[in-house]
Amino acid sequence: MDWFEELSSILWAYRTTPRTANRETPYSLVYDSEAVLPTKIRQSSARVESYPNNNDQTRAIELDLVEEKKDWAAIRMEAYRNRVMKSYDKHVRAPYFQVRDLVMKKVKPVGDVGKLEARWEGPFKVIQRVSSVAAYYLENSQGHTLKRPWNAFHLKKYYV
Repeated sequence: MDWFEELSSILWAYRTTPRTANRETPYSLVYDSEAVLPTKIRQSSARVESYPNNNDQTRAIELDLVEEKKDWAAIRMEAYRNRVMKSYDKHVRAPYFQVRDLVMKKVKPVGDVGKLEARWEGPFKVIQRVSSVAAYYLENSQGHTLKRPWNAFHLKKYYV
């Protein structure tokens, strides 16, 4: 069986599976109703039989509530992002440098970089730490201050 023959069933499964982040299916966020498989419509089930016959009125009520449903999904998505960020940040620790420490800064690759090219440049002297973030203002060996602060993850200690 070729991949294009399976694509429709894979897309259906993806669209009708609840996402971890917002606990909603993409289908329900777009159409504001849960999808029912075609095979379940043909068979009599409690879900199909309990579905109201006044479809127009029910659909109008559901459409009135669609914005609220999307707002709740966005709130749950943001809470999920915060949980993931908190979990990640718990294990990540930025290197800490003192003022007057010598550091090397990572070279930003431009174009085609060979394997013998320098990956670090410096040394630079730390002249100030930016409060609340792990970033530092640096000064080169001629005494010129770099224009912007550098993130600590792009710096490493220079040992003489």
